[in-house]
Amino acid sequence: MTDEHLEPTQQPEETTPETLAEADFVPTQPVQDTTPAWQQNRLDLSPLTHAVGAVKNELRKVVVGQNELIDLMLAALFCNGHVLIEGVPGIAKTLTAKLLAQTMDIGFSRIQFTPDLMPSDVVGTTVFNMKTSEFSFNAGPVFSNIILIDEINRAPAKTQSALFEVMEEQQVTVDGTTHPMRQPFFVLATQNPIEQEGTYKLPEAQLDRFMFKIKVKYPELDEERAILRRFREDFNMTVKGEVRPVFSDMGIAACRKLVEQVQIREELLDYIAAVVHNTREHPDLFLGASPRASLAILKASKAIAAMSGRDFVTPDDIRFVAYPVLNHRIILTPEREMEGFDTKDVIDDILKKIEVPR
Repeated sequence: MTDEHLEPTQQPEETTPETLAEADFVPTQPVQDTTPAWQQNRLDLSPLTHAVGAVKNELRKVVVGQNELIDLMLAALFCNGHVLIEGVPGIAKTLTAKLLAQTMDIGFSRIQFTPDLMPSDVVGTTVFNMKTSEFSFNAGPVFSNIILIDEINRAPAKTQSALFEVMEEQQVTVDGTTHPMRQPFFVLATQNPIEQEGTYKLPEAQLDRFMFKIKVKYPELDEERAILRRFREDFNMTVKGEVRPVFSDMGIAACRKLVEQVQIREELLDYIAAVVHNTREHPDLFLGASPRASLAILKASKAIAAMSGRDFVTPDDIRFVAYPVLNHRIILTPEREMEGFDTKDVIDDILKKIEVPR
């Protein structure tokens, strides 16, 4: 029997690509996530990672290299800490700090430290208003969100000491009146380690206020080539004007809350304590690190983990931040200094000797 002799109700259905696809479709089981449970994030870190990526993209318009510097500055910002940047002139210390502030829609103030700078030039002073016959407080440049202190070791000790209260307690007391700082409050300071004439060494109490001391090195050969090619027709660096704000104060506050929620195992807390405690008993050190250093490593390792897209800390995070946290908080013995040792040698020795938790 041919198709023509079939009854209308018996006519075969017209075959279409859609019906073929439906006929050929065989339901499959959903693909299961084989990632171990301990590697799966329980915290949505996308707001933080997107913000970090946006900031880095803006900085990359001008800055070549300096990846570690940028990561540590952002980590300190997320931990409510401060950063001391040390390096020879001309390696973009101040430029990177200024551009970081430019990527954020918050207040920015720059203070050039000089030998004749007074504490009142930094924090402000009380003046008498002749019209109202009253005293009023004129806030100094430190009353902003991001403070760039250029060549911090150029100012004398009394001016440096004006930063003690504001960096630790985020407030300024003048004539018995306390003035709180706006949030976020983030200090970036630079200094030149080579030139000693006309400089004043920062006291240990001042250095301890900084979460990180970042030692910036010369760029690699490929990076230097990239710098020359980027600015061969832009002598005035007009590209700096293209860096736009992509981060707000509310975004920073949200990221700080996320960093606090990053998980860290008990074994890693013991590991941090062992590393810092070992600095106080190491034979090559005259001065070890304080509990403030332990807390700084804890906070910084959480920030680095979150920036890496993880909601848990690994030993590598701790080892990564150990040197920038500890290098300015420990002092070598005179004998080791004469032998040419560096704090990095001691920190590396401590990290090698202490067993890493598994």
